[in-house]
Amino acid sequence: RGRVLQDSFSRLVELCSDPAVTMERWLGRLDSSRWLGHVKATLSTACLAAQCLDREGCTVLVHGAEGTDTTLLVTALAQLILDPACRTLDGFQGLLEREWIQAGHPFQLRCARSASSHARGKQEAPVFLLFLDCVWQLSRQFPLSLEFGEQLLLTLFDNAYASAYGTFLCNNERERSLCKVKESTHSLWAWLNQPEERHKYLNPLYSHNPLVIWPCVEPQSIQLWQGFFLRWIRPSQHLEEAWGQIRRLVQGN
Repeated sequence: RGRVLQDSFSRLVELCSDPAVTMERWLGRLDSSRWLGHVKATLSTACLAAQCLDREGCTVLVHGAEGTDTTLLVTALAQLILDPACRTLDGFQGLLEREWIQAGHPFQLRCARSASSHARGKQEAPVFLLFLDCVWQLSRQFPLSLEFGEQLLLTLFDNAYASAYGTFLCNNERERSLCKVKESTHSLWAWLNQPEERHKYLNPLYSHNPLVIWPCVEPQSIQLWQGFFLRWIRPSQHLEEAWGQIRRLVQGN
């Protein structure tokens, strides 16, 4: 449920912002936030759908309350697990456009304010963030199989909540058509795909993997997405320098 997910996220944000927390309290509050439990449940359900399709050859019906939140979580992740084309930068953009934007995830309602704002509307919920977190878990477990890196996921989150582009505006295709979003705004995808921008989001270690990627969903395999939850607390300079060095080494070879 959206409210449960929002409360879980809020507790985790409060924990990450607490400078006085001890190790014992950190572990206890991390567990009590239940955010990693939501990540595990989402990945487990997506794996179940993918397994029915890949190993049993069954048709799968995925249906949530309205088909625009948890339904899209499962269908998008299942395709990412099964289809190597969805793991490329272009394929992932197509997946988001098809499964989240055209399928009608209500971005305007779910992302009305800052994700960590204390003043929240009844219909606000970090569902899209949960999806991005699950994608990050896949990228961590399969570091060579996704053509894009963490920076793309962070950029997508930022633009879902505050953007100079019209890609995530409104709640569905009908509203976007009435507001003439495509005619009056620029596309985030067009900006990301500019040569001077595109290279920032590519994974220098990417190697095409034609196989299905089955993530481990055991508790010890699900980790906190530090690049997101600690992005304003933990200095990123050395991490960026490391990735820059990796790119230079790959290009040199």
